[in-house]
Amino acid sequence: MPTFLPEEFFALGGFRHAAVFRPGRPVWDALGDALDDYLAAWTRWEIVPGLPAGVHVLGGPISIGAGTSVEPGAVLRGPLVVGERCEIRTGAYLRGRVVLGDGCVVGAHSEVKTAILLDGAHAPHQNYVGDSILGRDVNLGAGTILSNVKNVGREVSFPHDGQTVRTGLRKFGAVLGDGCRTGCNTVLNPGVLLGPGCVTYPNVSLRSGYYPARTLVKLRQAQQQIVLDRVPSP
Repeated sequence: MPTFLPEEFFALGGFRHAAVFRPGRPVWDALGDALDDYLAAWTRWEIVPGLPAGVHVLGGPISIGAGTSVEPGAVLRGPLVVGERCEIRTGAYLRGRVVLGDGCVVGAHSEVKTAILLDGAHAPHQNYVGDSILGRDVNLGAGTILSNVKNVGREVSFPHDGQTVRTGLRKFGAVLGDGCRTGCNTVLNPGVLLGPGCVTYPNVSLRSGYYPARTLVKLRQAQQQIVLDRVPSP
């Protein structure tokens, strides 16, 4: 069984926030106490570029690096650490316990909560990233949802090799390794782990579980086409 260590999903060398991942601990461990401890130890609470009028800051400590653009209409709630050369676009909502590396994008009407984005990760169009980790250069297709809570409210677990892997977390969305790509309107159910380079087709719903590196997940639909005798009345 894989050990689900961070280095199995990400190239951590050069990532300034690599210390949030504890040695020998499963990758999702970084979303729990490790994230709180990392943010509590952060001392560089400053907004280097300044914020334009129309950005809503709802409290909590915030750090934003040089060269980052925050557009009017974005909503920020700390604790929040944003790296350099990021884009936080209109309507984005970053609502606490969030760490972004350099060159990340949180796009219009995307929500990010309790999440770690490595350098170059993009959540650019109407995405929900809850209690999740995106690796380097991950791109979420428009409307991709990383669901983080089971309807029954129990601990998030997932099956693997005939066993049940327990995360110890009631809220846990997904881990996407370096270079993953999701098609538009993909839904990742709680407890999805994608190895590096995985790709999903549009409209796919992924069940909880581990998907090995470079897995392509397709959706096949049977379509029926009918030629209408007349145009239906509105």
